[in-house]
Amino acid sequence: MISVVLARQLRSAGLTWRPRQFDFFHIPDRDLDDRVFVIADLSVEVQPLADGIAAITFNGAVEWSLDYILQQDVVWMPTEAQIRSALGKRITALQRTDTGWCCVLDSAGGETRHHGPTAPDAYGRALLSVLSHGAVNGG
Repeated sequence: MISVVLARQLRSAGLTWRPRQFDFFHIPDRDLDDRVFVIADLSVEVQPLADGIAAITFNGAVEWSLDYILQQDVVWMPTEAQIRSALGKRITALQRTDTGWCCVLDSAGGETRHHGPTAPDAYGRALLSVLSHGAVNGG
């Protein structure tokens, strides 16, 4: 899983999120820094509200009181597969390095290399670079 820092950077760079079942997310600024949540039918669901805003609702027993939180107030934690899907055919290779992983992309100016301590972080940093040079739709 990518870091919360990288997930925030991807959101700031314009990665869009259409919440779906089994998506992971982080709730910032609520003393829950060590927690990652998942949307599932049994406990966390997406409820559409007016004006195209989505509310992420919490059902059932949770150890803290939170009925819902707006999508814009959480940070999507895309999985490695979701990031690879957003990158599409730009990916030419994923390589192991001495310090982690390198995602190689085919770009208009030739190959670009994006390093990370884990494969998901390498893919995430590659996607961050792509987003900074043009729009990519997320999940």
